[in-house]
Amino acid sequence: MDNTALRYFLEVARSGSLSKASERLFVAVSALSRQIARLEEELGTPLFERRPRGMVLSEAGRMLAEHARRSLLETERVIGEIRGLNEGGRATIRIASSEGLAPHFLPQVFAHFLKTYPLTHFQLDVSAPSVATQRVREGTADIALCFSLAPEKEIAVHYSQRAPVFALMRRDHPLASRESVSLRDLLHWPIAMHNQGVTIRQLFDISCSLEGLIFEPVFVSNYHVALQSFVRLSDAITLTGYLTVRGRLDVEGLAAVPVANPELHQRTLQIQTMAGRTLPQTMQAFLDLLMRAIDDESVVVD
Repeated sequence: MDNTALRYFLEVARSGSLSKASERLFVAVSALSRQIARLEEELGTPLFERRPRGMVLSEAGRMLAEHARRSLLETERVIGEIRGLNEGGRATIRIASSEGLAPHFLPQVFAHFLKTYPLTHFQLDVSAPSVATQRVREGTADIALCFSLAPEKEIAVHYSQRAPVFALMRRDHPLASRESVSLRDLLHWPIAMHNQGVTIRQLFDISCSLEGLIFEPVFVSNYHVALQSFVRLSDAITLTGYLTVRGRLDVEGLAAVPVANPELHQRTLQIQTMAGRTLPQTMQAFLDLLMRAIDDESVVVD
């Protein structure tokens, strides 16, 4: 099958309509329609179900989409490695990440990696965990570093570690010296909280519902750095993963105290790639560094 036809097919599958795919690809709708028709004729089966609100992949279409994504990425890998030979090892790594890991942790890993692979280029997309995983599944990102609550289809997990939730507060906060706290301990303090769609907020809401706790956050945001700054300037407490703040506790004068509620121990931090994909050598080297950096802060901090 022709790679151009496969690219057109995948864009129609991603956007759900010929007109939207046409706008994104700058290709006439009639040309897209002909390519899809040729693929369906070649395979002898419909690849889409035509519905009033758009085009949805058929079972055969889903099978072809999985193959096409891997096939096109494999072609990109080989071409990229050939070009890399001519350009002294240049490579581009596209990463989709949960927001909390983007401001400090990942830039440290990027900078450290460039010491050994100076011609590497990084593209970082910050999004909700489900979106980061979907970008890897679709092939628009090479690696996802995100928090997960359940197994994902068509995804290879290279690293998985329990990521319990911590209460983040100023180092001189009355609760900062505790070995652990419960959500009930936080009822008498201002709470700064993530908005919906973040795994921490999902687990927080589940835990509060199970225990009959009601919080009225004084500050809600989808930006972890803003929550962290607010905590540093007030008596408020927010919830965080430890890796998110690991390198900033001393600098910011903050303390991270484990939260004892078992529901807040259910998520995992994962490094994900597309299932069945062969990774370029440079990308595999970056994955190795990323795994070491998660386990050992000294790997990326000189």
